[in-house]
Amino acid sequence: MTVCRNVTPPAAAALILTALLAVSCAPDRNTDARPAAGDASATPHGYVEGAREAAEQQSRLLLNDPGTGDTRVLDLLTGKTHRTDPVKGADRLETDGRFGFLSTPDSTHVLDGGSWMVDHGDHVHYYSAAVRDVGRLPTDTAARVRSDAAVSAATGTNGRVALLDRAKLEKGALPSPRTLPGAYTGVAVPHEEHVLAFTDEGGTGRLVVLDREGQRVAEPRATCRTPRGDAVTRRGVVIGCADGALLVRAEGGSFTAEEIPYGRDVPEEERATAFRHRPGSDTLTAPAGDRAVWVLDVTDKTWKRVETGPVVAANTAGEGSPLLVLETDGALHGYDIATGEPTRRTRPLLTGGGRTADGGSAPVIEVDRSRAYVNDPDGKRVFEIDYNDGLRTARTFDLDAKPVLMAETGR
Repeated sequence: MTVCRNVTPPAAAALILTALLAVSCAPDRNTDARPAAGDASATPHGYVEGAREAAEQQSRLLLNDPGTGDTRVLDLLTGKTHRTDPVKGADRLETDGRFGFLSTPDSTHVLDGGSWMVDHGDHVHYYSAAVRDVGRLPTDTAARVRSDAAVSAATGTNGRVALLDRAKLEKGALPSPRTLPGAYTGVAVPHEEHVLAFTDEGGTGRLVVLDREGQRVAEPRATCRTPRGDAVTRRGVVIGCADGALLVRAEGGSFTAEEIPYGRDVPEEERATAFRHRPGSDTLTAPAGDRAVWVLDVTDKTWKRVETGPVVAANTAGEGSPLLVLETDGALHGYDIATGEPTRRTRPLLTGGGRTADGGSAPVIEVDRSRAYVNDPDGKRVFEIDYNDGLRTARTFDLDAKPVLMAETGR
């Protein structure tokens, strides 16, 4: 064993400190510090076969034009686009942080964006790999897909839930779906090695916790009238309900559900039904009708209604960042969440204003730790916005296809 001791006179210590650290404290040359080939420690922490680990976020945008089927993946680090197999007729694009799920009226197509992150709580790993077209899920109908590290749950329009082995998806293979017994209302969400779902009892959804075989293992005393909208946060899973939201958490091996009511009567057309947020943030946004936005602070369990102009899309990075609202004037507007006051606005970004694009989908705002992205379908562009610098347009990506549908991976 090599032992380091400072036996040098103080006057000379500063001159050779670097040498002492580099040579005297080095491992003994006769000791092989490398792990043996068969040792488990030979595999670096966080190693993923076939992927490259990086020190920074490997963000990419998944883009699709339902009219032509043109599908692209825009690498935000290099600015280059990758062509993938066309998918025509998609009306929705969802992502779990790595895979994009393009839903058409009769199927769901899977695209591996090739970038993702793994959050270990106290540190994060960022990965990148080749973009890959996985293919159509073997399900009968279009599905809403939610994932955790082990499975993806595809909820069909018929309420049936099919679990897909995520490890096979990661290898580029389409797994055989395992359909759970029963039918459910809303979207099933994998969480903490279980699946959260709602039964339909007279128009009111009752929360049930299923194991991965579809058997009920818990039924927290919680109901949710017409569940719509969901988000996974560090605090738990948020489900939108007619009178507010449910926060579902796993604590000590059991599941609890806590109501977060609006605290006022909210008309059906103004309730939050589709949450947007920065992954890892506990601040959620959702349109509150045509001219306002809900901001849900999951930590404080409070709703705030911010009065805005006519809303096309909304999002926020949370943690003191502005509320970003794309309005029908085609401009991106910033609002102070605490006061509800407008702070900044951009020039009009959208060609033809903020109208719904061909294919029936409105533009969206994707947010990560430092930038926001706005798609301009008719202009065949995506704008990168520095929301911490007065909504400055940092970059503009010109494309060869209409980015009608957009989702960000790698976060």
